Amino acid sequence: MKQSFPKGIVLVTIILMDLLSGMEFDIFVPSFPELQNQFSLSPFQVESLLSLNFIGFCLSLFFVGALSDRYGRKPIILIGLIIFIIGSIFCLWTLSYESLLFGRFLQGIGIAAPSILCFLIIADSYPIEKQQSLMALLNGLMNLAVGGAPVAGSYITMYFHWQGNFATLLALGIVVLILTIFFIPKAAVPEHKEPVSLKGYIPIFQSKTLMILIINFIFIFVPYWIFVGMSPLLYMQDLGVSLAHFGYYQGAICAVYGIGSILYGLIIHKIDQRKFLYYACLIWFISLILILYVAVGDIRDPLLITLIIILFCIGQISTTSLFPLCLNYMPHMKAKVSALIQGGRLIVSALSLGLAGHFYQGNFQNIGIIIAAFIFLATIFLLFVLSNRELVKAIKLTP
Repeated sequence: MKQSFPKGIVLVTIILMDLLSGMEFDIFVPSFPELQNQFSLSPFQVESLLSLNFIGFCLSLFFVGALSDRYGRKPIILIGLIIFIIGSIFCLWTLSYESLLFGRFLQGIGIAAPSILCFLIIADSYPIEKQQSLMALLNGLMNLAVGGAPVAGSYITMYFHWQGNFATLLALGIVVLILTIFFIPKAAVPEHKEPVSLKGYIPIFQSKTLMILIINFIFIFVPYWIFVGMSPLLYMQDLGVSLAHFGYYQGAICAVYGIGSILYGLIIHKIDQRKFLYYACLIWFISLILILYVAVGDIRDPLLITLIIILFCIGQISTTSLFPLCLNYMPHMKAKVSALIQGGRLIVSALSLGLAGHFYQGNFQNIGIIIAAFIFLATIFLLFVLSNRELVKAIKLTP
């Protein structure tokens, strides 16, 4: 990427872009009970506001990856942000549940581009060793900011109702659009332009090594988003947590993960990364046992549930080093690999959220069992990553 602007301004723009991607999900979940009452919705209909958003994201992202490889990152990001802003307007001035669903669908389609491509700007600009540190640091900063989103969303809902959260997303989307126009340089596009087709993803599926990594990322992602999607109803309606305090529970999870990611980014090249990934497997196994204990025992303690989810997230921290390595496994297909990871995550998350919403019975039991199942799968596939000799050698897990 040709650097036409100070790197600091570019990084700030990328951080805000990634922050928008995270807040698009988190900031409005405290509004769930209010939305449920206003539109007379079932738990399944409330969760559909997340699921349909995921579907829009997934329909968009596979084309985003191919279009980005053909036309460059910046033009596709700008188109996505414009669609996101239009969707935010629909959500803000909606008069019906159906209109709100349509707005969420457009938000999902639009947010796919900045969500997938913002980190690729870094991947295009820095060597892989620097990418690991920057992505861990940026991921940590983003999660610290996103950690404040549920808190902000709770208070925005208290004073400005659910519309206030969508107004916030609309304002941030406009700011990011302006910054992207002026401060994200336009990268050179490849001379050989492959046609925009889903066939371009076939080489990725043909790589057993890369697919192990991708499946691992998918399963790592899902447990947290099942929890985030169901926690507003669980905490506020069935565990007695007030709207004013709900944001602190989710905020604490993001804060721990964010601070941990920042610290990990600072020391990543001084440690044995493979050893830390084995620690992640151990931590996930412990969190799995604890989640099953709470779920089967029907323990209704929001603090205990939150602490267990925090434990799982601590195990996630060391896996951030695998993402840039995954992107660079096929350097000419970075956008497609990123799109496949994000798409797989959100497709599985959408289906899992629908399943959790369908079987939700006003307690943590069924939610906990579904979360534990995905933690188990994440642990198994991370062990596959660590036992794959070709992968260990190719991505240089050890310093």
